Amino acid sequence: MKRDRRRRDLAAAVAGVAALAPVYYLADAAARSLRAGLAAFSPAPLGLAYLAAVAVVVALLASWPAAALACGVPLAAAGVLFALDLDAAIGLAGTLPWARAGGLPWPQPDGAPWAEAAEPPGTLAGMSGLYALIGVVLVLSALLPARRRSILDP
Repeated sequence: MKRDRRRRDLAAAVAGVAALAPVYYLADAAARSLRAGLAAFSPAPLGLAYLAAVAVVVALLASWPAAALACGVPLAAAGVLFALDLDAAIGLAGTLPWARAGGLPWPQPDGAPWAEAAEPPGTLAGMSGLYALIGVVLVLSALLPARRRSILDP
């Protein structure tokens, strides 16, 4: 029984680490889309769709404490890094995969890159505190008692 629980916790932690990249890039794409909509004084349904995708992933991760911690701690750390040392955070974000392509591995609907060359993916979402918020929510969800965690918890 204990061995099965360890395997399940290990699988959940691996799932949390695997979810880190999609949450990071989808949150960044949402922030950029919402900023573009705000600058154009127009609705930004694509930004809301990306935020909804992040919310779905976070809800799934929140049902497993190991997955929530494995994804939440690095996101909270990224949020703290953006808050405390923006230059170091931007330098680190520039070394991540897809940074040279300007963001997500797929192009925007209009074919434009997701980010400017001087603004690596994650910069806007990090500066706005989105990573810190998502990370703290995930960590707090892992610390809740089992009966209050999630309706998705088996």
